[in-house]
Amino acid sequence: MSSQQHFTYPSSRKSDQVDNYHGTQVADPYRWLEDPDSEETKAWVQAQNKLTFGYLQEILSREKIKQRLTKLWDYEKYSIPFKEGDRYFYFKNDGLQNQSVLYTLTSLEAEAKVLLDPNKLSEDGTVALSGLSISENGKLLAYGLSTSGSDWQEWKVRDIETGEDLEDHLKWIKFSGASWTHDHKGFFYSRYDEPNEKTKLEDVNYYQKLFYHRLGTPQSEDILIYQRPDQKEWGFSGGVTEDGRYLIIAVWLGTDPRNLVFYKDLTNPKAEVIELINEFHASYSFIDHDDSVFYFHTDLDAPRGRVIAIDTANHALENWQEIIPEMEETLESVGIINNQFVVDYLKDARSQIKIYNLNGEFVREVELPGIGSAGGFGGKRYDTETFYSFTSFTVPGTIYHYDLISGKSEVFRQAKVDFNPDDYETKQVFYHSKDGTQVPMFITHKKGIQLDGNNPTYLYGYGGFNISITPSFSVSSLIWMEMGGIYAIPNIRGGGEYGEEWHQAGMKLNKQNVFDDFIAAAEWLIANGYTKPAKLAIGGGSNGGLLVGACITQRPDLFGAALPDVGVMDMLRFHKFTIGWAWTSEYGSSENLEEFQALYAYSPLHKLKPGTAYPATMITTADHDDRVVPAHSFKFAATLQAAHTGVSPVFIRIETKAGHGAGKPTAKIIEEVADKWAFLVRNLGVAVEN
Repeated sequence: MSSQQHFTYPSSRKSDQVDNYHGTQVADPYRWLEDPDSEETKAWVQAQNKLTFGYLQEILSREKIKQRLTKLWDYEKYSIPFKEGDRYFYFKNDGLQNQSVLYTLTSLEAEAKVLLDPNKLSEDGTVALSGLSISENGKLLAYGLSTSGSDWQEWKVRDIETGEDLEDHLKWIKFSGASWTHDHKGFFYSRYDEPNEKTKLEDVNYYQKLFYHRLGTPQSEDILIYQRPDQKEWGFSGGVTEDGRYLIIAVWLGTDPRNLVFYKDLTNPKAEVIELINEFHASYSFIDHDDSVFYFHTDLDAPRGRVIAIDTANHALENWQEIIPEMEETLESVGIINNQFVVDYLKDARSQIKIYNLNGEFVREVELPGIGSAGGFGGKRYDTETFYSFTSFTVPGTIYHYDLISGKSEVFRQAKVDFNPDDYETKQVFYHSKDGTQVPMFITHKKGIQLDGNNPTYLYGYGGFNISITPSFSVSSLIWMEMGGIYAIPNIRGGGEYGEEWHQAGMKLNKQNVFDDFIAAAEWLIANGYTKPAKLAIGGGSNGGLLVGACITQRPDLFGAALPDVGVMDMLRFHKFTIGWAWTSEYGSSENLEEFQALYAYSPLHKLKPGTAYPATMITTADHDDRVVPAHSFKFAATLQAAHTGVSPVFIRIETKAGHGAGKPTAKIIEEVADKWAFLVRNLGVAVEN
């Protein structure tokens, strides 16, 4: 089947649905696709998948790509170990296991023992471990399970020594961890009221409550610790301090990085919840405390972050103390180990780890193996050891053991992937966006490529929610580069690479900056001989799917192909489903006139123009996505197919028994990546097909 042909797309019925937004009439002819369970929608999904998978199966190189993916994916993967009581814990995947397995061991030299294998919980690997908490004595495991990628979790408790589950079974948990009290009798967690079983994957989530569950008792007897019936959008994250004395309650409002901080003295059964910080004016992340002095990582008056101390006995704002001031680098996270602050910074989207004493005096910088991303550095207050991972675009995740006394790193576990990293190179370039803002971009490819404008290039982006995109290894991108492709990632505005100011420059009324940055990255790659429009593909997931959708509607001439994954495409109705309301702090809301005008100006669904030739596009979503509901992709696909006049295919690939991406089985990931690369191979003319 040639890509140079017209396709007969499945029929998508148009209704006469029109909505009035502040006097503007907006048609929504495919509103019926918002119901994923209707027979009409199910038939539409089946017809779309038949067309898409039929096309993909005829691409000769797809099987070759899948085989190479499977071969490369088959290597041992380890998570960063952590310690509770006298035990270490870590995850390991033998290579192609659908889900990673949780192991425990009593010393670093001891033989590891399987504690929990999620692969045994379902035939097809679609039940995933989505959260865990170990009791302070290392004897009990509370763990959350998610089915088919749903955000809904069920929590259970396991005896670590025997490997047997207790009778405890908690439900209707979402966006919550668990935190044990130091008597090991129970834990704090947050949950919602039981939803309607039929519509639980679409219904809006409000009124989260913080509970304490005592082991051996039914969930109906859990103790309500905190709720706010007057604040339906508030969420609560409860964490017990390392010494067990306090419960720290972080109060969150959607995806807004700003939060409140309350606390409760657990040594006093009658203690009330104290509102320490009760205004949403900055972000506060609790680090640890010395008696009544609480340490926080905050962006208050410091968009790139700093460390402060608040004495709860005298907590007026004018008495707060700065311990580590704001630096040029962006402060990502802070912990206290070996009675010192271990601080993770980002410098131009690359990791820097620095150590300070508790007075804020610089001690040393941790020497990392190269330019890339480091994570981990967890541990207890007086631990003298910790673990961290290091990765880059050409270095698979390696786990290091770090001695905080000597400052030496030693390899603990090293991934062995069947490729030669010396065959590839990464460079970081800086380019200017439409308004003159300088933006960094990582470019990785095989050594020795010719800058003749003919290289197939995959430009990937996100640009939102204060999330930083840093160097990391993936078999998926390696396969692309093996085929001669260039892999480019710009650190566009909306992310957290340069702190809160960088984030705010790409949110709400400033969202167009994100698309301008991404378009400018594409133009830079073309101007500098890396590629040309016919060879350039763009991709991104979730908020990155919105990015792709907006860019192909604004500049359909600039790209040869597009892969929007689980994208937010209907910017006028996203807040009406599940946790979508929480994104109004990032995007704004169509219920506000000024924000409606900004949203309507770029909403991918509403900017598609009939009679336009769009790039070859394969939209991907999942029928169980209860974060970005599939209606976004369904409606966008129906509208795109109706508007498109070009010869390139525009398809939608709808995964079944999968959600927003978390916990997706390895087998499903490999199939999806093979489909994406095969689609690009066909439509960009990549040589592997010959």
